[in-house]
Amino acid sequence: MGKLAEKDILNLSISERIQLVEDIWDSIASAPEAIQLSEEQKEELNRRLDGYHADLAKGSPWDVVRERIRGKR
Repeated sequence: MGKLAEKDILNLSISERIQLVEDIWDSIASAPEAIQLSEEQKEELNRRLDGYHADLAKGSPWDVVRERIRGKR
């Protein structure tokens, strides 16, 4: 893959840029072991996960959230 120049990215449509960001994020998420979290970040994630487990009705699956953000639901 070639290096993307800022001007090339800015020439993409908004939807194309959003897709690019999603693709980049997916590539990062595919290697979670490479992401180092601070103790504070770990504690916050655990707090949120505990809250979710305490009341499963309050949470939403990612695909539902993503569609809500995109305005499709």
